[in-house]
Amino acid sequence: MATIVILGAGIGGVPCAYELRRQLGREHQVVLVGASPRFEFTPSNPWVAVGWREPADTGVDLAKPLRDKGIGFEPQEARAIDPAGRKVLLADGRELAWDYLVITTGPKLAFDEVPGLGPSGFTHSICTHAHAHDAWRAYERFLQKPGPIVIGAAPGASCFGPAYEFAMILDTDLRRRKMRDRVPMTYVTSEPYIGHMGLGGVGDSKGLMESELRQHHIKWVTNARITRVEQERLFAQEVDDRGQPVRDHELPFAYAMILPAFKGVDAVAAVPELCNPRGFVLIDEYQR
Repeated sequence: MATIVILGAGIGGVPCAYELRRQLGREHQVVLVGASPRFEFTPSNPWVAVGWREPADTGVDLAKPLRDKGIGFEPQEARAIDPAGRKVLLADGRELAWDYLVITTGPKLAFDEVPGLGPSGFTHSICTHAHAHDAWRAYERFLQKPGPIVIGAAPGASCFGPAYEFAMILDTDLRRRKMRDRVPMTYVTSEPYIGHMGLGGVGDSKGLMESELRQHHIKWVTNARITRVEQERLFAQEVDDRGQPVRDHELPFAYAMILPAFKGVDAVAAVPELCNPRGFVLIDEYQR
């Protein structure tokens, strides 16, 4: 009998657990470890942040469906991984032994790398259900006193799609409310060009996305290093292709959503020789 532990009960870990349970005989154990007892469908967070969905509509309690499938579940954080001993140390102090370990944790959100960034600072996030719900409450207040909006991604961010999506969703929502003409919008990103997506572009994404932003009257600043955020002010330094500063920007806002840089979660990043300095698991030329 083998025990397979899956670390991370999100959009990667839950399908992984179901698929392993389907393929493996019942003599093998599949155990899912997640920081929350509830599964969150993260791609719906931009809709939660404008009130188009409720958090209750985009998540599910995991205990019963996992139990019905014969999948073990530990709804708590992993504090450490012991590769030599093949154990995971759980938050409650227990050790969970494994024969095989699958890592599907997702990122650690590095808001602290930019002063004033994030829900504890002056900008909002759509990276978690809780963040998106807080962003919706702030958006409700914004609608009573509209002003400039800044959407974008901090230096070190590696997932840009949600920022583009959220900019378009806000544009649509404000048009429906007949308020769009009162809300200047700016997209600020560390990408070298619009539509880069952290992937070097996808087809003609540069031309496509620039055209879309123009049609929706959204200005942009690319190659931008957000240096700090203050109350209703975002400061960014635009650089050239060699990283040399070419222009400083001070952007006023009444509402801002900035995606943070990502890092590996602490338990994974601390494993010797597993990760790069940012805590991302090293892979081979086949992305394994």
